[in-house]
Amino acid sequence: MKKICFKKDSIKGYNKHNIYIEKGVKISKGTIVWSGNIVLGQSELIECELLPNNHIDNAIIRKGSVIGPFARIRPRTEIKENCKIGNFVEIKNSVVGSSTKISHLTYVGDADIGKNCNLGCGSVFCNYDGNQKHKCKVGDNVFIGSNANLIAPLEIGNNCMVASGTVVTENMQDNTFAIGRVKQENRRNKRI
Repeated sequence: MKKICFKKDSIKGYNKHNIYIEKGVKISKGTIVWSGNIVLGQSELIECELLPNNHIDNAIIRKGSVIGPFARIRPRTEIKENCKIGNFVEIKNSVVGSSTKISHLTYVGDADIGKNCNLGCGSVFCNYDGNQKHKCKVGDNVFIGSNANLIAPLEIGNNCMVASGTVVTENMQDNTFAIGRVKQENRRNKRI
């Protein structure tokens, strides 16, 4: 496994150790890029680390953030300072606040997420209603449990918690807990 540590402020193009960086990309000193990364367009990498095999397209990734492996960061996305964006996370047209963790298997589209949030595995921002895109706004210090679905348009206040498996369809005020699950029913000796 190879990694490149950039020592100059920007580059004009790079293709070494199975890394492809397009000419318009800006990379600051202190950025670390591991092998298998593709960075396109007018992306900016500012003292961050790209673990192996990410696809970054016209996005800004700020100081101290760690991306991947196998993340896809699509256009019009900004990842603020000290974030963790993990494996098989896809983010598009969104702002992710500082110190937020989106560790794995999550889709974030058309969202503004505050600082110090944690999105559980399998969380989905459902931004398309079949006709048009809608936006989700998530406040600071929010915990979203695994396998939660946020149906846009939606606003979640500060210090909120969404239970695993919940489908959120209504706005949440600050300091609110949301749980929305169908009650489990066990039947013996029955077929579906």
